[in-house]
Formats: sequence, structure tokens, C-alpha cells
Amino acid sequence: MTIDGVRKVDDPRVLAALSHPLRRRLMDVLKVEGPGTASVLAAATGQAVGNVSHHLKVLGECGLIEEAPELARDRRERWWRLVSRGLRWTTAEFRGDPAAEAVAEAAQSMNLDYHMSRARAWYAAGDDEREHWANAPFSNDQWLRLTPGELGELEAEVLALVERWRSREVPDDGADRRPVYVFTYGVPGRPGQ
Repeated sequence: MTIDGVRKVDDPRVLAALSHPLRRRLMDVLKVEGPGTASVLAAATGQAVGNVSHHLKVLGECGLIEEAPELARDRRERWWRLVSRGLRWTTAEFRGDPAAEAVAEAAQSMNLDYHMSRARAWYAAGDDEREHWANAPFSNDQWLRLTPGELGELEAEVLALVERWRSREVPDDGADRRPVYVFTYGVPGRPGQ
């Protein structure tokens, strides 16, 4: 099921396919750069074309990407594109099936690792790169007192704000706009533990 272009994942096989680090990177390249061939994606990820082709096939079998035959210049050329602009799942959706629940929990853990790796990569970037963006990166952490319903309201507001920036028409003013990775979490916790 897709809502506003975001697919709700309820199949543990899809989560397992998505959890592979290279597949996640391939999907990010498709999300930021648009459709691509195995050769284009191999160059973007520093991988061998054969390896990328294998992972594209897995993503295609799970319905995460699809071929874009209208972009091919000849019968041999295969272009790929994302099926949806985003994915959502909760581990609660997989309760009751121990194997599926284990896959969902592992996928959530790998997803968190991936998010943190994006932030760590920025802080490990060279001084020249960081100097250009010196005052731009941000982080925020707060402790709020909320009910589950209020946390849901906060989620909806944050997602709406991010969606407004994602879907805006990018000005053609010559400014240096680069891909920026934004992720948010709101999780219950206990201060001091």
C-alpha cells in the first residue's frame, strides 16, 4: 500500500532485501539522482557492474525498484527507477511471527546504523568540504513529555515540514545546492539510563 508515495512495508522479505548495505545505497542514489543503469549506479557506488546488477535484480523482485524501458536507447540497455519515494514500517506489524519479527528488528537496527553512518561520514569529511557548509549542519535533541497520540501528532508535523522542503520547486538561481540527508527519530526513553 502506498500513501502519498510512501510504501508501507509488511513483507519481511522486502525488509531483508532492503537491509543489505549496498542495496540501501543503490536506492539512495536512485532517490537523489533519478533513474540509472547498472553502469551508472556502479560508478556512483564504486562497485562492479555485475555486483550492482545482482542487487538491482533482488530489489526489483521485491518491488522496490522497476525497469524504466522508455529511457533505454537500445534493447540491451536497462534503466531502473524507484517504485515509491519512501518506505515505512514498524516492528509491531510483524509481531506474532517470530521469524518475521526478527527480520523487522534487524532491519530497524540496520536502518539506525545507516542513519548514523550518514552523520558520521559528514563529520569525517575533509576540512574543505566542511568549511563550505560551516554553519549549515544541525542537530537537535530534546526531552518532551508526550502521550503516544501526541508523539504521533509531532511525527505528522515533522514529516509535513520535511515533505514541504522535499517537494518544493528548486529555484534555478545558480546557488550551490547539494543533497542533504535528513533523518528524525522520536522514541520513548529514560534520562540517565
